[in-house]
Amino acid sequence: GRAALLALCGLLWSTTTGGPPAEFCSQILSSDVKPGFPKTINPHDPGVLQAARHSVERFNNCTNDIFLFKESHISRALVQIVKGLRYMLDMKIGRTSCKKTQHPSLDNCDFQTNRTLKQTFSCYTEVWVIPWLQRFEVPLLHCH
Repeated sequence: GRAALLALCGLLWSTTTGGPPAEFCSQILSSDVKPGFPKTINPHDPGVLQAARHSVERFNNCTNDIFLFKESHISRALVQIVKGLRYMLDMKIGRTSCKKTQHPSLDNCDFQTNRTLKQTFSCYTEVWVIPWLQRFEVPLLHCH
């Protein structure tokens, strides 16, 4: 039940926090990825990490958990050029010790160490990035 609800939760949002660095944009232009064909990409690529963070923020906005979750491991990443970049990620997310009410930066949040509070989900997400509009959409986020 809850996983299906998360997948359906709000589909669109834009971010106005500083856009991608210039090298990110030139990377796209000189990329060897052919339009329309998904290509495996390094899970530690800055664009992948940014896409994963947007998915986690979407997850946090959708749950009524009092703690924030953050990405713990990206096992597989694909990228496809479609009017921007479409990232397809398999990743694990874990509950942190940061409470939502504190609005902390996820970078400063440690994972739960308390055995009863520890929780991890495996997620598949798709994130559509339009760098020149500084826009991010998460059309698909399925966690179990």
